[in-house]
Amino acid sequence: MDAVSNAILAFSLIIIMFGMGLSLSLRDFATVFLKPKAIILGLICQLILLPIVGFSLIELFTLKPDIAIGIIILAACPGGPTSNLITHLANGDTALSVSLTAACSFITLLTIPFIINLGLQNVLGEGTLIQLNVLQTILQVFVVVIIPVAFGMFLNSKRPKFSLRMQKPVKRASGIFFVVVLLAVIIKERELLLTSLDEAGLVSLALNLLTMAIGFGLGYLFKLSLKQRISITIEGGIQNGTLGISIATILLNNTAYAIAPAVYGIIMFLTAGLFIFWSNQRLKRG
Repeated sequence: MDAVSNAILAFSLIIIMFGMGLSLSLRDFATVFLKPKAIILGLICQLILLPIVGFSLIELFTLKPDIAIGIIILAACPGGPTSNLITHLANGDTALSVSLTAACSFITLLTIPFIINLGLQNVLGEGTLIQLNVLQTILQVFVVVIIPVAFGMFLNSKRPKFSLRMQKPVKRASGIFFVVVLLAVIIKERELLLTSLDEAGLVSLALNLLTMAIGFGLGYLFKLSLKQRISITIEGGIQNGTLGISIATILLNNTAYAIAPAVYGIIMFLTAGLFIFWSNQRLKRG
């Protein structure tokens, strides 16, 4: 992508992260201590099981290197603000979702570079010259994710009424930015997308459904409430496609790696819509 496209992409992610910060306060992080079982299960799903599933799928499927690396990028990403919105629409435990997103956003500052480096070595071989700069990744994710979230939280603490009014338009803007970024990648890589849709679509769907199923199953096994199970299901199965596209295009400078995150972004909204419908019907039945 050119410099203008990269700048727009980075700005869109900053807006999304700022919007998440507007809905957060320090009190929200108390959930980590008040509901340790749910938080621990959610973190296990996000930080351990998701990468395992991702690496397993690229071994199971016969994939082109670009698609395989895209899946690894997705498996390294946290849920992101989209998962919070979907959890809210699904009537899950929003506080749990926000706490998991916040915790994973901080932890993945360290895990993203190492998981993706491992994936690059696994797919492209030990001798590859393509390596993710760990320090650069940490710094860029810090600038694009942590600072805008912190600023949003600060504004929320000082101007809560203003923050409340801004949450809805910022969420709408976030959705628009995501669609624009998604369309830009699809247009730029339309030929590759058409030839890779079947391959990227099937493995992306498998990643999405397996991680959602694992999250719901673990929540049921450990006797979490239905609302908590809904949150963990969404946090485990809804990855930050925008961050994945950003990593592929900005950090790795390869738009082909963004094909799987782009396809995944389409699929996850479709499965999320079905899950929202199911969860609302299930909660109505009690």
